[in-house]
Amino acid sequence: MMKTANKTVTATRLVKDALAKVKHFEDYNIFTFINEEGALKKAAEIDAKIARGEKVGRLAGVPYALKDNFLSPEGETTASAHILEGFSSPVTATAVAKLEAEGAIMIGRTNMDAFAHGSSTENSYFGPTRNAFDKERVAGGSSGGSAVAVALDIVEFATGTDTGGSIRQPASFNGVYGLKPTYGTISRYGVVAMASSTDCIGFFTKTPDDMNLLMEITAGQDPKDMTTLPDYYKESTPKESSLRIGIIKDFDNESVDIEIRKALKKKCEELKAKGHEIVELEMPALKYALAAYYIIVPAEIASNLSRYDGIRYGFRAGDSQDLNALYKNTRSEGFMPENKRRIMIGNFVLSSGFYDAYFLKAAKARTLIVKEYADAFSKCDFILTPVSPNPAFKLGEKVGDPVAMYLEDMMSVSLNLAGVPGLAIPAGKTKDGLALGLQLVGPRRSDKALIEFSKELI
Repeated sequence: MMKTANKTVTATRLVKDALAKVKHFEDYNIFTFINEEGALKKAAEIDAKIARGEKVGRLAGVPYALKDNFLSPEGETTASAHILEGFSSPVTATAVAKLEAEGAIMIGRTNMDAFAHGSSTENSYFGPTRNAFDKERVAGGSSGGSAVAVALDIVEFATGTDTGGSIRQPASFNGVYGLKPTYGTISRYGVVAMASSTDCIGFFTKTPDDMNLLMEITAGQDPKDMTTLPDYYKESTPKESSLRIGIIKDFDNESVDIEIRKALKKKCEELKAKGHEIVELEMPALKYALAAYYIIVPAEIASNLSRYDGIRYGFRAGDSQDLNALYKNTRSEGFMPENKRRIMIGNFVLSSGFYDAYFLKAAKARTLIVKEYADAFSKCDFILTPVSPNPAFKLGEKVGDPVAMYLEDMMSVSLNLAGVPGLAIPAGKTKDGLALGLQLVGPRRSDKALIEFSKELI
């Protein structure tokens, strides 16, 4: 469980220890901003409350890291993108406000793929974050900085966003727990949008119990986000002790690294030994998931990124002769190549000549995927799959090949299209010492039961 401040261990001590680790691991390029002054000030306030015998929150003095696409007044919220350089938020994200109301202390903002576009944190304006187990390999993405901050024990937990695997994949690459909740469980208000119909707010932790606590604190309806669900999380109950666990046959092939397949087989044997039933599933519609995702999501990205023009906030290009030139120059200089690629794909599939041929077909495929998950969960309670077809790959290995990079998401994007929860769990290491992860998938609103069941796999 997380270490909280008390009369013996002060919040100031916890924060100072975390800040010392930030400096020690500086060469991993984890943080884009360090909140040293603000964190120590808040720690002193919590220590004063404890000394007076006043009530403090469930996360009193707990240092945490904030992914750089969550709005808060401390520092600049840039989403690790040049075009948002200089932007200081006037508002605080709902999730951040709930965490800090319980006494959590943000020590810094973590590096990410710019606007969360990527699977390696190599698409960041601040340069790549390095893997916790091998500095020559990627941290995963887009929430790479947050995953490494927890994996290196700098903080007790970190926030993340997951649009197609951006929490689960870096959690898998760095040997920590990473949860993508049911769509709408946690408010997205105050979080820089990537694709609004698939974006989910979640966390990285060291234990399932810590994940459960964070979900209890942050889940619930928010009038500022009309997509949020009523707070089902606190009311949900764990499932029965003997469960049916589905294994997707389509994911057990040579495109998946042999060590990941061995880790999956080992966990299945452990579950059978504990009295659970393993059920083989055929889910043929999942082969359309990656193609559908990379049509639907870029379309939403093109819409969401149209607001960044250099007029109201963030970076503005100089030497522009007129308004059109200002827009062009700002967006040309401010966006990373991957941002531009997704904007162009999105505008193409939404254009009048291609909407029916691409976007409409992708939307129909999404409906098939939703139905297929519903059918699968009529045959089993949870599904256990790989998160990614490979362990962490080397820096620079795939950054020049967009298709190879997109294929890293082939096992994670379908959950976002269907809106179901997924929890990345540590599953050992490769012979080279790299972290391996698997993901537990459940039906909608089974998040609490999913976290509870993950203890069976420790």
